[in-house]
Amino acid sequence: MSVALPVDYESLNAEQLAEQVFAEFDGVPACFTCSFQIEDMVVLDILRKIQPEIAVIFLETGYHFSETYAYRDQMVAAWNLNLINALPDETRAEHEAKRGLLHIVNPTECCNLRKVGPLMKSLEPYGVWFTGLRREQSPTRANLKKVEDHRTPNGHQLKKISLLADWNWEQVTAYAKAHEIPELPLYAKGYTSIGCEPCTAISSDPNNARAGRWGGKKLECGIHTFSEKQ
Repeated sequence: MSVALPVDYESLNAEQLAEQVFAEFDGVPACFTCSFQIEDMVVLDILRKIQPEIAVIFLETGYHFSETYAYRDQMVAAWNLNLINALPDETRAEHEAKRGLLHIVNPTECCNLRKVGPLMKSLEPYGVWFTGLRREQSPTRANLKKVEDHRTPNGHQLKKISLLADWNWEQVTAYAKAHEIPELPLYAKGYTSIGCEPCTAISSDPNNARAGRWGGKKLECGIHTFSEKQ
């Protein structure tokens, strides 16, 4: 009797990995966290060809660029996406009335309240979580595996899948061009990593796309560090 060997996920390209995950975890609810940056649009293009109805979770902080909101709505309509806007407990007005400009005073706590908390709630129904993370993006992502077992602080277990873990920026933009994926207009203005408007600037470091985030004081908002890798 033959024994099936473990799958070498790292040897699979993005399309092969997506096919493998959906086949291996058939019946397990899957979601994709999407900021509508170019990496995410490439991943989404791959995923929707296999599972068009996959849940697309957008962290609706209330602080995004107007261009991001317009592009999100454009692509949701064009691709008929199953969008889920993950909302914080408080509106932006309520948040600022209680805490002032927390994103300036304590950006980490602002991210916890308006990104990490809503994401943890949104992930509860799912067992497979796709992301657009790449090793090249940041030193904090250099050891990223394509498939990882994660556990949230409340004990929820899930598979975290990063289809583009080994891709570089040139591969991302080449795929987007080849597949005629419209681009978030902020890239044309010089932005290379795009999050909430008050905490995003054009990077002054050509070798660090994320140097314009949070005034260069940190590299992660926390949504990819809150869970424990198993």
